[in-house]
Amino acid sequence: MSAEAGRPAADGHYVNQAPWNPEEEAPLSPALEAWYMASQWKIIWWKLKRHRLAVISGGVLAVFYLSILVSEFLAPYALDTRHTSHIYAPPQRVHLFRDGEFVGPFVHGYSFKLNLETMSREYTENPDDVQPIRFFCRGDPYRFWGMIESDLHLMCAAEGGTLFLLGTDRLGRDMLSRIIYGARISLTVGLVGISISFLLGIVIGGIAGYYGGWIDNVINRIIEIFQSFPQLPLWMALSAALPPNWSPLLIYFGITIILGLVDWTGLARAVRSKLLSLREEDFCTAARLMGASPGRIIARHLLPSFMSHLIASATLAIPGMILGETALSFLNLGLRAPIVSWGVLLNEAQNINVVSLYPWLMLPAVPVILVVLCFQFFGDGLRDAADPYK
Repeated sequence: MSAEAGRPAADGHYVNQAPWNPEEEAPLSPALEAWYMASQWKIIWWKLKRHRLAVISGGVLAVFYLSILVSEFLAPYALDTRHTSHIYAPPQRVHLFRDGEFVGPFVHGYSFKLNLETMSREYTENPDDVQPIRFFCRGDPYRFWGMIESDLHLMCAAEGGTLFLLGTDRLGRDMLSRIIYGARISLTVGLVGISISFLLGIVIGGIAGYYGGWIDNVINRIIEIFQSFPQLPLWMALSAALPPNWSPLLIYFGITIILGLVDWTGLARAVRSKLLSLREEDFCTAARLMGASPGRIIARHLLPSFMSHLIASATLAIPGMILGETALSFLNLGLRAPIVSWGVLLNEAQNINVVSLYPWLMLPAVPVILVVLCFQFFGDGLRDAADPYK
């Protein structure tokens, strides 16, 4: 560095005395400039896209939730269609080739006999009975979302044949169709329940964190009392309190409200801890001095500053709601027939002797496990993306 440009400082370093000219600075690259100019949500989206497992999990969840919009169309049979000649029929395997030639997807018909020793039906595939699978076909009539009459299905059995890709139950009802219909209830329970929990957690936690003092102490004691109860027995007690003469729709809303009322405590604690640290920031003090009400300060200034973390926490809480409904329905304390959910379907698998003979009755547990894992992976990725220090 030249003598005109600088002189040695007291510590031996050179200090540039020339005035700063921003035009002489090297321009930022377009990618770096876009990063600096991006909003918080756009940065979260960019960071989330780098989390491969979270993106894949989000795609799987999107498929599940989109499927509940067209459950009637996707199911091969109507919800309550019974096949009395195919009770406890095992899953039919899909074949593509016959005698070395590709002939398209088809299944083999059943032949069965009653085993007098075990008193169980024994089904065997008949390789001579080829039943092609039909697509975009006419089948069992249904009312789409209870409003529109239709009989169009994505796939159907051959004329006079059967299509039980996941087997049948004790009444001869197709398990795949009932699992597809059950997704509509099991997946929406989590969303409705987390909406109630989200609202309670934000309101109660926001009040405790903003006001502090004796209000914070009282709310914390209430939260501790809620968290001291064992969760499953508490769910069971509240579910048993529902009137038995309620309609299935009222029971559905009752279960979702119960799940939301029990699960708000963790979110309330997270909101409280954040607001305790943010309420002393300069922007909060400035809003208070300008006459903003506590509700406006919380809603417009404090909550948006960590809303991304709240959404990530809510995403991780939805699996607990789904598992709660499944557990209650499995124990016959939650949803009941004629409502169909994955937990209601698993209720038929309580007898270990039946499960040992007909293991496909446990298949409704597979989508529960898959959805819960996807929510966990997606929630972890969303939480990492929302963390400003990562």
